[in-house]
Amino acid sequence: MQKEVVAKALYQLKKDSHLKGLIARFPEPDFDGGQKGLTAFQALLRAIVFQQLSGKAARTILDRFLEQFPKGRFPSPEEVKKLPESAFRSAGISSQKTSYLKDLAEKFLDGTVVPKHFSKMTDEEIHEHVVAVKGVGPWTADMFLMFTLGRPDVLPTGDLGIQKAMQKLFKLKTLPTPEKMRSLAEEWRPYRTVACWYLWRLSDEGNTNRP
Repeated sequence: MQKEVVAKALYQLKKDSHLKGLIARFPEPDFDGGQKGLTAFQALLRAIVFQQLSGKAARTILDRFLEQFPKGRFPSPEEVKKLPESAFRSAGISSQKTSYLKDLAEKFLDGTVVPKHFSKMTDEEIHEHVVAVKGVGPWTADMFLMFTLGRPDVLPTGDLGIQKAMQKLFKLKTLPTPEKMRSLAEEWRPYRTVACWYLWRLSDEGNTNRP
């Protein structure tokens, strides 16, 4: 996300009575998330590998996978499609995730997902295209929008950290429903992505696996 956008977001969000304390307490957002310089295909490949794993374990597996390609680079969709299952298995990638990665490659090759069109698409349209890939659910699609594409107004209602932070911030008795979360975050438009960065800090300051 461009620094100019973040600056505008902070200027607006600091006016919010619930967020101004968080913004003063924590440093400015960093939306790298380990995805700086990655293409859409590479970012989604990384996301699938990282699913349901600790950050350290996932990075080890991803490194083993990339070591199979020249200079440890990310493979192209064509290379992933042609790669034998044994290569995935030797890197520690499960058969289920292998099928997801194969489907990811296929969706990029057959035109289901066309990154060059993303700049003209809404968040909702991109979300719909990305979740067509096996193993890519709403949460992964939200993270892709936020950290790969730098979209400034994403609210990942399925993220437990965001749910807990909103419960704490608004002093709710129970975790908020998606509808309640959207209602509470309405004042943060069009910068809900930036607001969520602070909610993650509130939810778990010490968890290094947070975005």
